[in-house]
Amino acid sequence: MNKLIIDVTGDKIFLMIITDNDIYNITKDNTKINFEKLTIIINDFLYAYKFNLKDISRIYLNKGPGSFAGIRNSLSIVKAFNLTNKIDYYCYSIEDFKGEKDIKYENIPDLCEKFKIEKNLINPIY
Repeated sequence: MNKLIIDVTGDKIFLMIITDNDIYNITKDNTKINFEKLTIIINDFLYAYKFNLKDISRIYLNKGPGSFAGIRNSLSIVKAFNLTNKIDYYCYSIEDFKGEKDIKYENIPDLCEKFKIEKNLINPIY
């Protein structure tokens, strides 16, 4: 099961692929131009590591708080991925994981399960 983590809430766009054996990630500047190119950035990232969207089984998206435009854009893209490829997605906030110390992106899928984050639920925090 391959998982994609998307976080556009901060100063950088952060993407991570978690496979059974490896973890890959990139960061890009979080600019208006990159918001508009987010699907291209995601596809280029997947392609660079020999993946395509059909290889992803779950997406984890940081819903904020953070950049209104970035969150809105990334939510739209993830909804489109869900509609076209039937990829389950989970929208989380670091605030959802109260009491956890040293939260790392690679732990997000396990934390979403532990804290019972509902799939396909969108409730952005701008």
